[in-house]
This record gives sequence, C-alpha cells and structure tokens, in this order.
Amino acid sequence: MLVAGASGYAGALAADLVWRHPRLELAAATSRGEAGTRLDRLYPRHRVPVELEELDLEQAVGYDAALVAYPHGAAAELVSALRQADMPVVDISADFRLHDLPTYERAYGDHGAPQLLGEAVYGLTELHREPISEAKLVANPGCYPTAALLALAPLAEAGLADDVVISAASGVSGAGRGGGERLAFASVDENFSPYGVDGHRHAPEIVQELGELGSSAPVSFVPHLLPLDQGLLASCYVRLARDVGEGELRSLYEERYTDEPFVELVDEPPGVRDVRDTNLCRVHVSLDGAGRALAFAAIDNLWKGAAGQAIQNLNLMLGLPETEGLG
Repeated sequence: MLVAGASGYAGALAADLVWRHPRLELAAATSRGEAGTRLDRLYPRHRVPVELEELDLEQAVGYDAALVAYPHGAAAELVSALRQADMPVVDISADFRLHDLPTYERAYGDHGAPQLLGEAVYGLTELHREPISEAKLVANPGCYPTAALLALAPLAEAGLADDVVISAASGVSGAGRGGGERLAFASVDENFSPYGVDGHRHAPEIVQELGELGSSAPVSFVPHLLPLDQGLLASCYVRLARDVGEGELRSLYEERYTDEPFVELVDEPPGVRDVRDTNLCRVHVSLDGAGRALAFAAIDNLWKGAAGQAIQNLNLMLGLPETEGLG
C-alpha cells in the first residue's frame, strides 16, 4: 500500500505502522520535499529502511490502498485521483472531514475536490464503525475532535448535554512538522498558553459530530499548547439537561465503551503519559459540586489523533481485525 506524505510526523508514523503491520505491505512511501532520503535517517526512531520517493501517480493507482498525510488543501487533488482509480483511501488531512462545503470554506478556504464530500465517511471509528467498514474514502478526524468527541459522545447520545465547554491542550507535534519546527523552543518551554481563541478550525468538526449524535448544545472550544512533543488532553465541562447521579453517569459511559478496544474508562482523570505511543483513549467522567459533568479524555495526538486511528480505519475498510498492527 501507499503512504503519501511520509516525511511529516503523522505520515512517518503511518509508514512505520504499515511497515510493522502483519497483514499490510509498505509498497511506497512518498514525500514532496524529502525524496531520496531514507525514512529511518529522517526519523531514526521509526526504523523504517525505506527510501522516500516522489509520487508517481500512474504507479500509485496500482496499489491496493492509500494513506494520504498531506496538509489540508494539498490532499484533495491526490485523493480525487486515487478515488477515480477506485482505490480505498484514508485521508489524514482535514480536506474531507466537514460535510458542508460552505463550512469547510469558512474554516479552510477553497476546496480542491468538493464532489467527494458526500462520499467521505468521518473516521472516528467508535462512532461510525459500520459506515467505515463499507467506505472507500474515510476522513480521519482531527486530534482535538477525537478526544473531545470520545469524552462527550455518551452525554450527547443520551440527550444530556445542555451546554459544552472544551478546554484542550496538545503537544507541539499537533501543528505538524512544518508548524512544530517553526515553534521556537524558547516560546514553548516552561510555558502554557491558549491559541485560536477567536475560532479554531477543529470547532466545526466537533459541532458537526455532536449534532449527528443528536446534540444541539452550544459549544465553546479553546485549544492550548503544551511544552511536550506528543500528547493531548481534552477537559470537557457540560451543563446537564437534567439531574443525573454519579451512578447513572458512570453506567452511561460503561455501557458505551465496555466493548471498545481502544477506549479505557478509568477511575481517575487521565494524563497524556498514560497513552503515549498507543492508540488508546483514556476517559474519566464525574460530577462537580454544581451538578456539571466533567469528562476528560487523553490520547497521543500522533496515534489515536492521527496515524494510529488511520490504521484502525484502514483495517476496517480492508476487512481486517480492527486492532491488527496496533497492539
């Protein structure tokens, strides 16, 4: 299979996961700027002894499936070409996450393949497992929406979310290789700060998916930057539509996530170190003294928030066990 954009953080990890996957073969790993460089020299920790190539589209359409890890805006054209060849694609960019074209354009600008928006399935596996298993194009979610939605889904599905505030914090790798490398060490180290307070691009994703779960609650979302390379924690504060006891709240989450292989319901609020280099999301929920639900979710933003979830989705699309290659 093809991994396009394998020189970025998420793409390199995706190539590594495919390389080590027991049922997949890494046929090609491409890069628009690092062609000719071996991946294990660019990222020694991944140990993938494959030379990055320039994308040869004629050759690429002959592969069985593709993971596209281009930045938003750059992925749509390639995804469109691969889909014209009827290739199953998981797109890790934001290009196909939003169903509504005007909403996409407000957040990201012009779209390169709007005709595919209706085909794409939003790839939060725990919410859309069956459609993903039948899809040919899956839009991998953003890292912030992955954590926030897994924290909030049981409340939204039960009609209990009356007002939602999400305060989430991610390591610098969430900005991608280009963005992460531009963040000066001096501005990040020993610091913690919000950004995107006037409207972050992931907010429409969260609103869209909560709406599909039946919630029309207003959502306030503020992301923060952590002085870490990997890791993301979403802290969600929810005013409830009715009185709910601790036992009912816990049961709601237990029923929703008991059989989920990559969601762990835990008794204490999780930390990002708990899930580093795994495809796990650890979730904790409780009530505060004012009767609000406090829901926390921790993920590794490069794994469950990007490449790991992409493999999870690809497994389903190819009829493989969902957990294959992610243990």
